[in-house]
Amino acid sequence: MGEAFLEVMGLNKQFGGLKAVNDVNFSVAREEILGLIGPNGAGKTTLVRLITGILKADSGSILFKKREITGKKTWDIVNRGIACTFQNMRPFRRLPIIANVMVSCLSPRAMKRGEWVKRIEAKAMDALEFAGISDMALEDASTLSQGDLKRLEVARAIATEPELLILDEPFGGLSPAETELMAKSIHRLHKGGRFGRLHSEGPAMIIIEHKLQQLMKIADRIIVLNFGTIIADGTPVEIVNNSKVIEAYLGEGEI
Repeated sequence: MGEAFLEVMGLNKQFGGLKAVNDVNFSVAREEILGLIGPNGAGKTTLVRLITGILKADSGSILFKKREITGKKTWDIVNRGIACTFQNMRPFRRLPIIANVMVSCLSPRAMKRGEWVKRIEAKAMDALEFAGISDMALEDASTLSQGDLKRLEVARAIATEPELLILDEPFGGLSPAETELMAKSIHRLHKGGRFGRLHSEGPAMIIIEHKLQQLMKIADRIIVLNFGTIIADGTPVEIVNNSKVIEAYLGEGEI
């Protein structure tokens, strides 16, 4: 892999006596899809919330494109080029689906980089087409199934034209066929597929996922958290054969 695009160094977050993130160090390359896995309660979501500015780290440093983002506001981090979807989705349920995406198109970053299209509606529709729900653009978000809400989250995130996209359980609640379609869309976006200006180089990605079989197919590298600490870092093949990882997942199902 190439030079580090995102660098996390000595990151710590404690809630009372619980060390949710304990001296975490890792990096993500510009061309990389990084999988982030671990048993329930391992600290994965807390780590993502630290990177995106939702939570403030107790100590440590986060660099994005060699610039410090530790402690920055979430809106500032989005405008620097990091977007994130979340497991607990909160769309504007009374607004049409396309309006949900148009809100993302109004971010300073998206407006600045959006000279390729003059109408916000067109940009939002392009994101919905990429996510596979453009045919429901005028329906209220409250009508969407769990799977379609996942796709809406992806559309809202990519409408900001991120350089690093963090996906929190993108396959959760999807059927096997839907999971396969989502995986193909994610891979196509990463490779610079047809969305906005992402023609030759798509965003780097961090993907948190419990459907490990599907994740292993698209991730270049996997890091494993357990009790807030990284216990393994390697290729998918290395991870599935790692004794520490197997031990951590006992009682959580096979990896």
